[in-house]
Amino acid sequence: MVAVKESLREARNQLSVFSRQVGTRLELKDADLDCLDLIDRAGPLSPTALARLTGLHPATLTGILDRLDRGGWVVRERAENDRRAVLIRSVGDRKGELYALLAGMNRGIDEICAGYSPAELEVIADFLRRTAETGRQATGDL
Repeated sequence: MVAVKESLREARNQLSVFSRQVGTRLELKDADLDCLDLIDRAGPLSPTALARLTGLHPATLTGILDRLDRGGWVVRERAENDRRAVLIRSVGDRKGELYALLAGMNRGIDEICAGYSPAELEVIADFLRRTAETGRQATGDL
């Protein structure tokens, strides 16, 4: 159990370093990349929903969304069912730049996964999902 926890800490640190390098090359901050990923995976999202998911203060989130909008990463759109509501949607124009920077890491993960059986990969995926959920719960408890 100790080895698993230490490995998670090391993985978190290395992924954080990687993410900072990617952000630097794209002229985005860590929080910008996190928000972009959430918008891309769960969007379109309202700024309120994104603030809840990230735990960021609305004023901080506004600055992030302004940077992402100016950079061509997201657009703000009026919701169809409520013209007063705004939704944030990612746009594909710049995704190629991001994907190019992530390609080496993705290839490496593919190579690692190739060394495991489908059953082992299911256990690993379950562990990672449960770890992420534990992180969400711990964050909520704070």
